[in-house]
Amino acid sequence: MIDPTGLELVARAVRGAVGEGSVRETIHFRGQSTLDVRPDDVHEVIRFLHADADEPFDFLASLHGCDYFPKEPRLAVHYQLLSSERRERLGVRTRMTLEVAESGALPTVTDLFPTADFQEKEVFDFFGVRFAGHEDLRRLHMPEDYEGHPQRRDFPIGGEPVLYTYNEHEVPRWYE
Repeated sequence: MIDPTGLELVARAVRGAVGEGSVRETIHFRGQSTLDVRPDDVHEVIRFLHADADEPFDFLASLHGCDYFPKEPRLAVHYQLLSSERRERLGVRTRMTLEVAESGALPTVTDLFPTADFQEKEVFDFFGVRFAGHEDLRRLHMPEDYEGHPQRRDFPIGGEPVLYTYNEHEVPRWYE
C-alpha cells in the first residue's frame, strides 16, 4: 500500500518527468492513493508510471467513469494501476467538463494497455467521454442510435411501466 509520503514522492517524480502542472492534487483516503491529473497529461502520466518510473505499475486493473454532478468539473475517468511485483495500487483520476469529455480531448491509453480498449468503449457508451486516438470507439451495451448516456446523473430515470395484477387496468398490455 502506498502511504501518504510515498504518494507525494510518486507525485514529485511525475511532476519532474511530465511537467510541474501535470498533477493537480494528491489524495490519500481510507488507504487508497490517487493522483489527480490534467486531462491533457493523462497519457504521459500513465506512460511514465507504466514504463519509466523507478518502481513501475505494469497492470491496468480498471478504467471507469464517474459523474460528480452537480460539482464541476463534472465527469471523471479513473484508472487503477497495479504493480504486480510490489502488490501496490495507485489511482490516477482526471476530471473534465462535459465539453472537454465530448470533444475528444482525453487521449486513449490502449497503446500502453490493450485491455483498456473495452473499458474505454464502456466509458464512452455510458458517460459520453470520447477518447482521442481510440481506433474503434463505439457503443457496446446501448444501441448505436440510442440518444444519451445512461450513467450520467442528469439522465432521466424511469422506463416502461411494469404490469402487475394491481395495475393491469391502468397499463396497456403487451399485445395491445
